[in-house]
Amino acid sequence: MSIAQELLDRANNQCELCASTALLRQYDVPSDEPRDTAIVICGECAAQLEEGAELDSNHWYCLQGSIWSENAAVKVLSWRLLHRLRGESWARDLFEQAYLTEDEQAWANEGVAQTSHVGPPTLDSNGQQLQDGDAVTLVRNLDVKGTNFVAKQGTRVKNIRLTDDPGHVEGKVNGVMLVLKTEFLKKA
Repeated sequence: MSIAQELLDRANNQCELCASTALLRQYDVPSDEPRDTAIVICGECAAQLEEGAELDSNHWYCLQGSIWSENAAVKVLSWRLLHRLRGESWARDLFEQAYLTEDEQAWANEGVAQTSHVGPPTLDSNGQQLQDGDAVTLVRNLDVKGTNFVAKQGTRVKNIRLTDDPGHVEGKVNGVMLVLKTEFLKKA
C-alpha cells in the first residue's frame, strides 16, 4: 500500500476537514519537529489554506467535527483555522471548547506565533500594557448595546483577548462576549 492509499483509507476517501470527496490531495501540516503531519484535504480547503487566501467562514463551519478528530494533525490544523476565524461567534465558541494535549497545543501554537499581536501596545486606563489572558476591572458603569444589562463598575473580566485595534479588547461579562474600550478598564 502506498502512503497516499494509507492516507485515503484512514480518511475514508474524503477530506478530513470538511468530508468532501472532490479533488482530494495530501496536505502536510507545518511542524518544527518530525511527526506524522500528512492529512487528506479537498480542493476547496486547499485553495483557502494557501498563504494570503481569505477564509470563507461558511465553508469552515465544518470544523465543528474535525476539531474532535483522533488524528493530531487534523486537530492542529482545525485549531489554527479556528484561531484565524475567531471573529465569528461560532468559531470563537468552538475555539474555547477545543481540547488539545500539551504536545498538540505546542504544535498548534507554532503555526500562529508569527501572526501574534504586532503594532502599538494595548494599554489600560492607567497606561499598563495588557496581554491576552489578563484580567481587568471596569472603572465605570457601561451600558451594553443590544442587551438589557449594565456592566457595573468594579466588574472583573478574566481572560481578555486583544483585538487588531489597540483601543479595544474582547471579554465576557455576564456570559456575553463583548468588545470593551480599554479607556474604561484597569489591569487587575
